Amino acid sequence: MTTEHSIASRQLGSTGLSVFPLALGCMGMSGMYGTTDDNESIATIHAALDYGVTLLDTGDFYGSGHNEMLIGRALQNRREKALLSVKFGALRTPDGGWGGVDGSPAAVKNFVTYSLTRLGVDHIDVYRLARLDPQVPIEDTIGAIADLVQAGYIRYIGLSEVGVDTIRRAHAVHPISDLQIEYSLISRTPESEIFPVLRELGIGVTAYGVLSRGLLSGSIPTGQGDFRTHLPRFSGENLAQNQRLVAQLTEIAAEKGILPGQLAIAWVLAKGENIVPVIGARKRTQLAESLAAVNVNLSSTDLNRIEAAISATAIAGSRYDQHQMQMLDSEK
Repeated sequence: MTTEHSIASRQLGSTGLSVFPLALGCMGMSGMYGTTDDNESIATIHAALDYGVTLLDTGDFYGSGHNEMLIGRALQNRREKALLSVKFGALRTPDGGWGGVDGSPAAVKNFVTYSLTRLGVDHIDVYRLARLDPQVPIEDTIGAIADLVQAGYIRYIGLSEVGVDTIRRAHAVHPISDLQIEYSLISRTPESEIFPVLRELGIGVTAYGVLSRGLLSGSIPTGQGDFRTHLPRFSGENLAQNQRLVAQLTEIAAEKGILPGQLAIAWVLAKGENIVPVIGARKRTQLAESLAAVNVNLSSTDLNRIEAAISATAIAGSRYDQHQMQMLDSEK
């Protein structure tokens, strides 16, 4: 994959930000799914950029800074090819644990300072709070990011996993480019209330978890170090029931001569021109498989058949454990 492809870009809302239809999510390159290889990760980022992918998604807390430093290495002499989407706010502890969320204005400016240094760049293209801080009004957080936009350190402001009220309040302070939220064939909650508001306000969607962390592509947890072992959808009888659902997706994909993961990504692409799926490829082989989905065209008949075969209400288990679900403003 060394040639850029002429595939129509998508607009992230009405802010003017134009991106390749798929974004590369880099979280898995910093250990969330088990062991990783930095050289292969960098090669995967390079392959994505060479293909024409523009948006790279990361978080300053992925690998406690490792992910940003990795991307910084990958972007040496390639910065002009990439748009960087960075999440911030999640607090880490030395033993790898989590210490809550800080969206205070002082913390915002502190977080961005370190991100710019780790990434080796003079600005971040899209900056977003990873999870809503219940102790800080969203107006204060967005206002602090808006100051960074004015100063030239940030280009666009995004949101992550927040609900309708928070979206409206944030957008009233400063135009929002996109909401990053989990959305897939089996995680369709945003369709009912959140997506209509995004369309009303001219806000785009960067959809992560489009493969439900590999569930829709047939991947299962690999053991110690793979955080999916703690997710309800990958546990016990839940996993067995969900794999039966995935078998139906595999059957439909086989009829089209493609892989189930490609069909799952194509489904998300077909659900709206304002949606940009974030693919979490850690290897060049995974990247190549996912990129092929941009060439899969699904008719309304195809979509109806897929949704009839794999009902969102049939999935067993929530997308996060109970504690994490309670932290999601988007689920309230």
